[in-house]
Amino acid sequence: MKKHLALATATAIAAVVLAGCATGGVPAAKKDTALDPDAKLAGEITVWSWDVGAVALERLAKEFEKKHDGTTVNVVDVGYDNAYDKMSVGFQAGTGLPDVVTIETDQAAGYITQFPDGMLDLTPVLGDAEADFDPFKWAAGSDAEGALRIAPWDSGTVALYYRTDIIEQAGVDIEAADTWDELVELGRTVKNKTGHTLLSLDLSAGGGFQMLLQQLGKGLFDENGDIAIASPEAERVLTLLKDLNDAGLLKNVRGWDGRVTSAKDGDSAVTAEAVWWIGTLQGDAAEHAGKYGVLPLPAFDEGGAHTSNNGGSGLAVPAQAKNPQLAAAFVEFALADAGNQASMMQNEGLFPSYLPALQDEQFSEPVEYFGGQPVYEVFAELTGEIPPIVYTADSAEASDVIANTVSAVVLNGADAKKALADAAKQLATSTGRDIAQ
Repeated sequence: MKKHLALATATAIAAVVLAGCATGGVPAAKKDTALDPDAKLAGEITVWSWDVGAVALERLAKEFEKKHDGTTVNVVDVGYDNAYDKMSVGFQAGTGLPDVVTIETDQAAGYITQFPDGMLDLTPVLGDAEADFDPFKWAAGSDAEGALRIAPWDSGTVALYYRTDIIEQAGVDIEAADTWDELVELGRTVKNKTGHTLLSLDLSAGGGFQMLLQQLGKGLFDENGDIAIASPEAERVLTLLKDLNDAGLLKNVRGWDGRVTSAKDGDSAVTAEAVWWIGTLQGDAAEHAGKYGVLPLPAFDEGGAHTSNNGGSGLAVPAQAKNPQLAAAFVEFALADAGNQASMMQNEGLFPSYLPALQDEQFSEPVEYFGGQPVYEVFAELTGEIPPIVYTADSAEASDVIANTVSAVVLNGADAKKALADAAKQLATSTGRDIAQ
């Protein structure tokens, strides 16, 4: 969904989750309701979402009711600003939540960890379709035992947007830049011939560090939940950002508005961002129609991953749901159906996590804004290749720590290896987690 809202509030949301858990402890665990994919469906459910997500689910709710007589699906747009406050309070109290809730991918681990019995295991309903979902999103919504607590909805598949006019003016072949090292060399030529920087990044928010780290198959934590901030891969990413800045190839911008303004002003030749950036460009930089193309991300090494993830969300059924069987059936209907997922892309711009939906003809259609390039086809081909990584309940705090580290190294010249080691120690002290060896 709208990532720019999440960027501004992710830390605050995580704080609400953690603070809520500290005020009295998680309610006593109770055994999962056994979901039955063949259960007789009747009655009504309430679903919480926001923005275009609520619009999409309300539209599909009508279709679901037609297929299942005697059922009612009430979709409530709870508003993004209030959603996580309400969910945290409801999970903490063990009451007050609806039958289905929306949870963004970067918040999933916090809720799964802090409320281990707060969401039902959806594996009995969706488990047979696991291979048909974005593997990163499936892993992000699963607990340590492999139970699916948050079903994948929309993905934030990342690719490389580039300004065709700037690339043409520089006289370079961007399609030949298969690795980041090659793209950096191309960026030097672009800067020398056109005066444009290669990338615009918000270094105060981490400068895309985590997105690039995921491209290397690593996160801020390892599979054991240990702190992996000081990994060789993290040092490599941080060194890349520093080298780009030292070479004058970065435009440092501030916040969401700064990123949008930089795109409108045409500061930089390329942008590494998720599929939802298409909507941002079309809405906020309409004057640049016909001046953009899309390619897979350059890899760090030959044969490496050419994509990453930034954003996306899922649907969960709280353990306190009044009609869990109907809730799970609706989740399956909305998310494990190629036609329904494709319709959410067509009508609401939600890029599917359900891979069969990506075979829909709309993903191969030309997009006028991009000079007729079928850009969604690029993202469709990359979605199944997103490297899975581990999130934890401390991911928000780790994000703050790494953002400060990026600024210290890239802007102030601190040694990358030492800064990452210090960041790992700081996070270990504040969270009590071990540092990965």
